[in-house]
Amino acid sequence: MKETAAQAKQDKMVVGISARALFDLTKEHEIYERQGVEAYCSYQIAHEQEALKPGPGFALIRSLLALNGHAKEPVVEVVILSHNSPDTSLRVFNTIRHYGLSITRAALVSGASLAPYLEAFHTDLYLSACEEDVQSAIDSGIAAGIICTGRGAGIAADMQKEPARIRIAFDGDAVLFTDESEQIFKARGLHAFVENEEKNARTPLAEGPFAQFLKKLSDLQKSFEDRQETIPIRTALVTARSAPAHERVIRTLRSWGVRVDEAFFLGGMDKKAFLEAFGAQIFFDDQSVHTLSAAESVPAARVPYSNTRRKALLPDEISDDRAS
Repeated sequence: MKETAAQAKQDKMVVGISARALFDLTKEHEIYERQGVEAYCSYQIAHEQEALKPGPGFALIRSLLALNGHAKEPVVEVVILSHNSPDTSLRVFNTIRHYGLSITRAALVSGASLAPYLEAFHTDLYLSACEEDVQSAIDSGIAAGIICTGRGAGIAADMQKEPARIRIAFDGDAVLFTDESEQIFKARGLHAFVENEEKNARTPLAEGPFAQFLKKLSDLQKSFEDRQETIPIRTALVTARSAPAHERVIRTLRSWGVRVDEAFFLGGMDKKAFLEAFGAQIFFDDQSVHTLSAAESVPAARVPYSNTRRKALLPDEISDDRAS
């Protein structure tokens, strides 16, 4: 039966992922960078029967696809969105088959822009190592992250295990929420930030780039609540906020009708140890300082500002050194 785009958007969570986020293409990308596209294509065709190793997004995708085995109808679809040409994509599809991943749809654009196809697939989440593609997704209102490649301890070792419970962790300001409160901190300091959050504790924070994705993920969690088995999704908020700035966050999530299973208000402590203890399969943060640190232990992806938001900020406010 033909599935309409409206049905796909309504009934499923659609996750788009690049080949380099799903599989380890470090060597291949180096060939592309150093020798050019022709050398890259020749290498891929010559090695198309050799399965690639898992990449930083592999564990998450494998676990998300496993959700379909818990439901009467598929609840997750994964789509490959790649700059590869159709001719050089066989290695990726052979690797998908090697690992038994139920991925059947793809956009292979031979270097063209992927942005129009993200919307055509009604993508809820997009993961890629290409900053330009992720920026386009964010500018289109799609939750997206620039995944740290070559990092994320233990992914290969997990290959022999059954798909794990999904564990996704989010930063708060500039990810789940806008950065408006954070900008008060940068402009006027911690005291003004805390004063503002206490004053507006019962005023929900505005939605950030991952708000709608979290809402859809929460709805997916709720769909498993009446089952006997353990709910296969677990979420965490991992933020530099601390009390009393926590109350506004909790009330905001409550106003959205959203559940998070764990929350860590760290008051500026390093997030890596907590993400490792949580067992995050992916962590989304808006700052490289946090994603690069986290990626030493767990897969992590940086969420860029939208270009509209960038234009409203001063250059030093969008640097990688900004505080959270």
